Amino acid sequence: MPIDPQVQVFLDQLKALGTPPLHSLTPQQARPVVVADSRMLGDPEPVGRVEDRKIRGPAGEIPIRIYTPSGVGPFGVLVYYHGGGWVVCDIETHNLSCCSIANQADCIVVSVEYRLAPEHKYPAAVEDAYAAAEWVFDRAGTLGGDSRGIALGGDSAGGNLAAVVALKARDRAAFRPSLQVLIYPVTDFGFHTPSYHANAEGFMLTREDMKWFWGHYLDREEQGAEPYASPLRAEDLGNLPPALVITAEYDPLCDEGEAYADRLREAGVPVVLSRYEGMIHGFVRHTAQFDQAKMAVGEIAAALRGMLAPGDREE
Repeated sequence: MPIDPQVQVFLDQLKALGTPPLHSLTPQQARPVVVADSRMLGDPEPVGRVEDRKIRGPAGEIPIRIYTPSGVGPFGVLVYYHGGGWVVCDIETHNLSCCSIANQADCIVVSVEYRLAPEHKYPAAVEDAYAAAEWVFDRAGTLGGDSRGIALGGDSAGGNLAAVVALKARDRAAFRPSLQVLIYPVTDFGFHTPSYHANAEGFMLTREDMKWFWGHYLDREEQGAEPYASPLRAEDLGNLPPALVITAEYDPLCDEGEAYADRLREAGVPVVLSRYEGMIHGFVRHTAQFDQAKMAVGEIAAALRGMLAPGDREE
């Protein structure tokens, strides 16, 4: 279908600003630009309680932000990894989304500020993401959460990390998430799918941007074939948690996200795949601008609420 009219208005406004392409900047130049853009998304909703902490990681402390909704727990828990190509963004840039999800899903959201590239190359982000998930699984009860309903989720590069942490936990026979929430995830080091060519430029995230992200993330190109970098290349995707996979029609990453959903389904994993027609990469964060962003947050919230069966929560 044609690009959504609300998205077209946004793209026209973006073009009028004349911001240079992300891939033409250094990471140090790009980060404040992305932070400034995120402030234009609107104000976050009030949440019952928000707490910043630092937890022990494999190479030092990992900042996390814990969003706890109002009401009586125990709550389901979402460990959330922000997008930004492993290079830009942080807890603050995704504050609005985490607030909305915590309120609508009635669950705790633990947002993770993993190490960024190129200062910290692959697999640093994976190591931090795994350590944070392990921390949450060990302490869910003390956070007011229910260990029977813990999900991993994220958008874009964060969706990649959520999928990879689920893989790594299975491979280690460690903790088992109840759900994967993969929002237009990066799943493969490759730039030649039909969606990469059809949506190469003009829809915010470009093909050249993705080459730039991967170039900063990986230390060597051959690492892109590793399953913990490209989960789509894992030989076996069986025995993984159920997944909600959200894709956008006008997104270079659309095909690889849907290919990952297909591979999960073929391996016997329950999957809900939702493609949002007329949408672009990053649309879910634009709840103040796009009606379909509100719909997507509602779908994510419903999936998270479904982790705990009726009667599991205390009244």
